Amino acid sequence: MIKNQFVVPVAIFSIAVIAATAIVGGTFYKVKSLSDLISVTGSAQKSITSDVVKWQANFSRNVGANALKQGNDQIKADLNATLKFLKDNGVEEKDITVFPVSINPTYEQTDGKYYYGAGGVIVGYNLSQNIRVESSDIQKITDLANNTGPLIDQGVLFSSQPLEYYYSKVADLKVEMLAEATKDARARAEKIAESAGSSLGGIRAASMGVMQITPVNSTEISDYGYYDTSSIDKQINAIVKASFSLK
Repeated sequence: MIKNQFVVPVAIFSIAVIAATAIVGGTFYKVKSLSDLISVTGSAQKSITSDVVKWQANFSRNVGANALKQGNDQIKADLNATLKFLKDNGVEEKDITVFPVSINPTYEQTDGKYYYGAGGVIVGYNLSQNIRVESSDIQKITDLANNTGPLIDQGVLFSSQPLEYYYSKVADLKVEMLAEATKDARARAEKIAESAGSSLGGIRAASMGVMQITPVNSTEISDYGYYDTSSIDKQINAIVKASFSLK
């Protein structure tokens, strides 16, 4: 009768040992399975030249409170002079975008404070108009933006923003860069596998990082990707994280 008291506990203990062995065995299987993979980072770099330039500028006039019509006439004359200047210098009409006139009142300043709305007195208006040129003729627009003196000589209060340079085929280039970066990742993985006495199998997974488009020889990057618009010549950098099987 005493022996029978240990039958159930022993059976339970045996089952627990078997279960534990199975769990441990499964753990080793997973670890072994993970050891059959190698993960590396590959990169690719390519030099590109911008093929689109964007030039944004504006002209403005300040007039008194009773001279709004006069100010509007001046803005129209400034626009005509600007368009003539652009067309005379070979800028095509299709590359020019003209934005509506913006009118902002200015208020009287009293005791160092500005008054707005119903409590303020309008003493004048500021009228301004933006214009944009977007062209594939990089050199022409670059030279023109640096030579707006003739417009200013005519009395046009012309103000340019820094030119922006873009590469229009970035989307197509991403596919090419992904392939090159993956090829580089495989070459790195093969070296590592050889040093460990293994051979490389097929690719198991790959993910592309953000693209970095920077000025030539620049080290500036961003976690969210970087797109330089200040330089004509740029370099594009791509990163790929890839996993390969080992044989």
